[in-house]
Amino acid sequence: MLEHAMNAQDILPQDSETAVLIGRVWDPRVSGPTPVLIANGTLRDISALGATTSQLLERSDLVAKLRNPNDFAILGTLDDALANSTPDAHLGKLHILAPNDVQAVKASGVTFVSSLLERVIEEQARGDSSRADQIRREITDIIGEDLSQIQPGSQKAADIKKVLLEKGAWSQYLEVGIGPDAEIFTKAPPMSSVGHGANVGLHPISHWNNPEPELVLAVTSTGRIVGATLGNDVNLRDVEGRSALLLGKAKDNNGSCSIGPFIRLFDGDFTLENVKSADIALTIDGEDGFHLEGGSSMSKISRSPESLVGQAIGKHHQYPDGFMLFLGTMFAPVQDRGAKGAGFTHETGDIVKISTPQLGTLINRVDRSDKITPWSFGITALMGNLAARGLL
Repeated sequence: MLEHAMNAQDILPQDSETAVLIGRVWDPRVSGPTPVLIANGTLRDISALGATTSQLLERSDLVAKLRNPNDFAILGTLDDALANSTPDAHLGKLHILAPNDVQAVKASGVTFVSSLLERVIEEQARGDSSRADQIRREITDIIGEDLSQIQPGSQKAADIKKVLLEKGAWSQYLEVGIGPDAEIFTKAPPMSSVGHGANVGLHPISHWNNPEPELVLAVTSTGRIVGATLGNDVNLRDVEGRSALLLGKAKDNNGSCSIGPFIRLFDGDFTLENVKSADIALTIDGEDGFHLEGGSSMSKISRSPESLVGQAIGKHHQYPDGFMLFLGTMFAPVQDRGAKGAGFTHETGDIVKISTPQLGTLINRVDRSDKITPWSFGITALMGNLAARGLL
């Protein structure tokens, strides 16, 4: 049960004593969200430095300002907030929210070779999971099992594209996997991400779906990468497999974007280099007794985090409130849960845990997007709340 995992030490980074962690909580005192510093098991109100995490991350002096937690009033304990951070428990009480707020939420697709093959399979299967195993063998016979040495956009990649075109085996997923242009798409509207402990949602039309455990970068309006967190880019394999034009329906639904538990800011102890070497672990436990373990290793990403940020922001596209960027996953859900060869799909009640030692653990429960709590607190509600509190 999700409720049994609500202990601060279970979700914090292993080196939480030195980590600079910021997040957001629902603050019952003001019936709205408050940005917090997580320090020594307490939640410290840092709204005086910035009313939103978007504003906070723009500050070049943020890490220095947060070095002395005693400068900020205690809002509550992390354990108290976690006790209410379950799908059924919070009801307006102090609880954890996604650490991002008005930033755009972007995602990178097909950034790992192992997941590239699965995207091609989805396309070829056109939503029919029973064909997955056969298609996997057929595609592997053509392109082989190891594309890891191919640099996206290189001459070698162009040569492979030419061969595959001649064989009639080229795919739009191969195009963004090894071609010059990365897939960067909008994952979720600002303010719609759910946080640690919340339900994640599956569109009711989907019968073949999976979590995607990823690292998520916090990026400022100038393109500066200032921190990282964890994310679950919930994915509907059958919907996207029917047509790439259904990507929005496959990726953006109520509760389909989970981020958290907290943003770890870059400082002398934690840098982008730590992100590049991180291993992300995934476990799924179902009410039916099903158990799956998987993961993703950032050392095997085919495009650097900096290059992905560069493809998202620049003279061609600005983000005045900054953005969060999912970096993709190498997790390929091929373990059968139902029919042989059909691979994995979620069931209602699954508990999904995504973790890495320096960022902690993000835990969510799976339900249908039309059954979980509707998204109702958006940008208009946030601005009204902050104005009433004198923070605007």
